[in-house]
Amino acid sequence: MSDRLFIFDTTLRDGEQVPGCQLNTVEKIEVAKALESLGVDVIEAGFPVSSPGDFNSVVEISKAVTWPTICALTRAVENDIRVAADALRYAKHPRIHTGIGTSDSHIRYKFNSTREEILERAVKAVAYAKRFVEDVQFYAEDAGRTDNEYLARVVEAVIRAGATVINIPDTTGYCLPAEFGAKIKYLIDHVDGIDRVTIATHCHNDLGMATANTVSGIINGARQAEVTINGIGERAGNTALEEVVMTFRSHRELGIDTNINSTRITSVSRMVSSLMNMPVQPNKAIVGRNAFAHSSGIHQDGVLKNRESYEIIDPKEVGIDENSIVLTARSGRAALKHRLHVLGCDLTSEQLDKAYEAFLALADRKKEINDDDVLMLAGQHRKASSRIKLDFLQVTSGVGVHSVASVGLDIAGEKFEACASGNGPVDAALSAIKNIIRRKMLLKEFLIQAINKGSNDVGKVHMTVEHDGVSYHGFSANTDIVAASAEAFIDAINKFVH
Repeated sequence: MSDRLFIFDTTLRDGEQVPGCQLNTVEKIEVAKALESLGVDVIEAGFPVSSPGDFNSVVEISKAVTWPTICALTRAVENDIRVAADALRYAKHPRIHTGIGTSDSHIRYKFNSTREEILERAVKAVAYAKRFVEDVQFYAEDAGRTDNEYLARVVEAVIRAGATVINIPDTTGYCLPAEFGAKIKYLIDHVDGIDRVTIATHCHNDLGMATANTVSGIINGARQAEVTINGIGERAGNTALEEVVMTFRSHRELGIDTNINSTRITSVSRMVSSLMNMPVQPNKAIVGRNAFAHSSGIHQDGVLKNRESYEIIDPKEVGIDENSIVLTARSGRAALKHRLHVLGCDLTSEQLDKAYEAFLALADRKKEINDDDVLMLAGQHRKASSRIKLDFLQVTSGVGVHSVASVGLDIAGEKFEACASGNGPVDAALSAIKNIIRRKMLLKEFLIQAINKGSNDVGKVHMTVEHDGVSYHGFSANTDIVAASAEAFIDAINKFVH
């Protein structure tokens, strides 16, 4: 009988704090439903007091999902807690997640306070949250750098105040695995009432040890892992859900397991990557493009003779079906619909019709359509309501000649055209767009990534455009990299031109 590990997913809260990865409410509901199908126990849906959008997302996610606990983050502030309780009013299983910094660094410089005052504020916050919900989670921010004896005092006090889950975050990703595991063990050995609550880990990846610290914490007694899909999150990211789940599936001798349906991992990973415009690095553990690729002749020979020679995980365990249907120009709507469903995207009939038209156009340019291509096609309908759309783009370029671009834009139904020359086709195209959109803009970042390989591949373009001191992020994908660049530029502009 396996010891149960609860999975607390914070993709929609901590993960969404990555610049350029913000989702609207409809997209958040789509992710929440995918997380429910994946089998996560708790979904941290947002920080309601931070914005009307976050508040509304928590409300709508609470309505949309059934069995996972829906959690809302707060500071140790009464108004935060009241707003969170209001946002959770439709949740079948609501949880308020409140807390405060406990390290000396936070106490002195962030709060200009004392240890005793912080302890008092922690207790008051938990007691106040308890008025609204039965399930109250307390976080000791920067617990990784908090003195263990003082941390134990705070944890014991908030348990007496009614906390049901105690979150021990390594907020700055500072701890070593043995150190973090010892911290969890210290709390188990020294806190009265610790057996009545669940201890949670929340590790950041600043030193590349988020998963190692989380696993160490669990081995030493924590039974809730706070994670994100693909390990996304602030700075270097959070602990990756897929890494924790498959670590314990691979090490069954530890006797710890989760409720996660691992065959859904790859499809949810790709859906989140697509929605958040956040590419998964090819060598990312479990879900990276190369995670089950073998280029070495010796490795290939070994895998062909016996998969376990070089693979500790069967790709099918995480939803990679080696015998999946290959999509080509001869594939019908049913095949595309099936592949979209497998990848976690269920489109309406109208959306499917548009996606299929785009699919046929892409299939004429590529011999085979892969899953990343399909997800890109599924995401195109989200831009249909944009105020500014690319009507046409014509570029002339070559060696020894100036690049010239002619651009047509549709702005709220009105047609505009402009021409410009530039230092290359992309520069010419963006300059022509600037001649129509007469705003002061600065291109801060420009990233091109091929989805797979080959000259006919779809290229993803990520762009950061600064306007009035604020950065806006744009994304597009196209087999024509100049068109993708223009579309990504327009995507960013749409976010500040109203």
